[in-house]
This record gives sequence, structure tokens and C-alpha cells, in this order.
Amino acid sequence: MSAVLPTPVALPAKGLLNARSWSAVFAALVVVVVLVPVLNLVVPAGSAFHMSDYLVQLVAKIMCYAMCALAMDLIWGYTGILSLGHGLFFALGGYMMGMYLMRQIGSDGQYRMPMPDFMVFLNWKEFPWHWAVSDSFIAQMLLVVLVPGLLAFVFGYFAFRSRIKGVYFSIITQALTYAAMLLFFRNETGFGGNNGFTDFKRILDQPIATPGMRMTLFVITGCTLIGMFVFARWLVGTKYGRVLQAIRDAESRVMFTGYNPVAYKLSIWTLSAVMCGIAGALYVPQVGIINPSEMSPAASIEIAIWAAVGGRGTLIGPIVGAFFVNGAKSWFTQAFPEVWLYFLGALFIAVTLFLPQGIVGLFRKLRGKGGEERA
Repeated sequence: MSAVLPTPVALPAKGLLNARSWSAVFAALVVVVVLVPVLNLVVPAGSAFHMSDYLVQLVAKIMCYAMCALAMDLIWGYTGILSLGHGLFFALGGYMMGMYLMRQIGSDGQYRMPMPDFMVFLNWKEFPWHWAVSDSFIAQMLLVVLVPGLLAFVFGYFAFRSRIKGVYFSIITQALTYAAMLLFFRNETGFGGNNGFTDFKRILDQPIATPGMRMTLFVITGCTLIGMFVFARWLVGTKYGRVLQAIRDAESRVMFTGYNPVAYKLSIWTLSAVMCGIAGALYVPQVGIINPSEMSPAASIEIAIWAAVGGRGTLIGPIVGAFFVNGAKSWFTQAFPEVWLYFLGALFIAVTLFLPQGIVGLFRKLRGKGGEERA
């Protein structure tokens, strides 16, 4: 008797987002574009509903961090590549924006010279070659994308073609960002040395410290984060995204089916670096400083922690993780500054041991149990 084969069942086509998710995206847009500006600019400072400038800046900073966590999820959660050097790409994007902001200072610096103060202090007579287009906003915004993207492409090309993976790849990325940090600490590189760039005055010839400009940057940052999330959700639902997940689960089998894992890993690696560069460019004008400490290995490790705590492989999880960890950090560093690092380490260990799917995974598990009990 011949075996009876099961009849193939066509899976229903999945859209970009379901109705509930689209509602959440729309709600997030309303909060970013309408609610926060009203609470900060319209509601009086004495009101209990007023959102302070400090809180606006804090949320904006965390949204930039959330973009990095989202980029980390694309390469780690969906492709299985753990990077411990993504802080480098974040800092490079920040430095590209910082160069433009330093040119916008003009002659309003301490030395009243058209060059940045640190260049006047070092007795430089002209701008270095890599500052050639720093007075152009459009050119520097292109560099925000091109510099992290090109570095990631070149590094990834050699690393992935050499089949470096796992812990070895993670260590190499950490070494890369550490080497870059040491380079940027040197005054002769033309990036401000240990102090970096700060004391920004204007952006697009408009004062940068006004409430209107601060809120404009906040809205742009929030909309960019939401846009990145929707784009990432679309990307992982495509055939390209499914191949990435197959590489994560069984790269050798992907090769046997005729796909080239190197091309897929290189492309998503470069894309994630560009996302971090954009996050860094939005971070600098709102925080008001960029220096080599943003390239420290600890900064890159924190990005991985945000993704792990929130729940990698979920997209929304790393965003939740970035808000949770940095919100807790903001409170702990004020209330218990001596034990903050111990808390961060304990949190990462606890998530690794007891919450392998992160906060979002725990929420989904509890929601599933609640549905079973109601049933």
C-alpha cells in the first residue's frame, strides 16, 4: 500500500501589521506629534500634566538608543550575529552631525574665530581635509549614512567571507570599536580629542536651544523610530527576512539550498550600522555633546543588553528594553549611584537565566496563560 502524503495547506497571507499593531503605531504617532508637544509647550509649568524639558530630552535620548537596539535585533535576533561594536556606528553618525554643528557655531566660540575652539587652541591654521564639506548640512547628512555604512560594509565583507562567526566575531567587533575610540582620543585626528564636540549654538542657522527647535528634534526622532520599526517589521516578513532567520537557525542548510549567506549577512549588517548612524546623528543635537566615550566597548555591550532584556527576535522587545533599562538607569544613578552597575549586571544575568525571551516574551507567556485560564 502506498503511503498517503498529507495535502499541502496554503498559509494565509500575512500583512505588514495587524489591526491592533497599526492602532499602536498610530497611537505612538499621536503621542510623539501631538501629546508631548502639547504637554511641554502648551500646558503651564506649574500644572501636574506639564512635561518638563528634562523629561523631553530624556525620552528623546532613549528613543535614539531604541533605534540602536532595533538595529541590534535585526542582526542578532533575526540573523544570529552578536555585535559588540555597534556603539562605533552610533558614534560615527554623531560625529558627522557634530562636525556640521561645530561649523554652525561660526565666530561665536570662546576665541571668536571661524574655526572650532579646539582647533584654535591647537594653533591650526586651516580645516583638516575631512572637514571639507562640514559646512553643508546635506553633505554631512549623507556622511551620516555613508561613513558608518561603508565601514560596516568593508569590515563585514572580509569578516563574513572569512566565515568568522560566533564569539570570535563578537570579540573582533569589540576590538574594532576600542581601536576607533583610542584613535578619536588623539587631538591630531581633528575630532576634538578627549572632549569631543560640544557647546552647539545653531542648526540650519536656527538657535538649537529654543523650545521650538527642541520639540522639532523630538518629533523627528520619534517619527524616525516609528518609521524604522515599521520598516523592520516589513523587512523580516519578506522572503529576505525569512532567509535571515534561516541563516540564524541553520546556516549550513541555507548554503545547501543555493543561497549565499555572505550576501545576506553583509547587507543586514550594513543596514543595521546605518540605522545606528542615523540614531547617533539625532542624538547629538539633543544631548549637546559627542565624545569618544560613546565608542567605548561598554556602550556597545549596553546595546546588546537592551535587546536581550526586551526580547530579541521580536522588534518591539528591544525598544521596550531600551526604555526599561535606560529609564531604570536614570532613576538608579540618582537614587543609588554606587550600585547602578551592579544592578545592570544582575539584570542581564537574571534575564539570561530566567527570561530568555525577555520582557516581551514574559508578557506573551502571561497573556497566553491568561487566555488558557479564561478558556
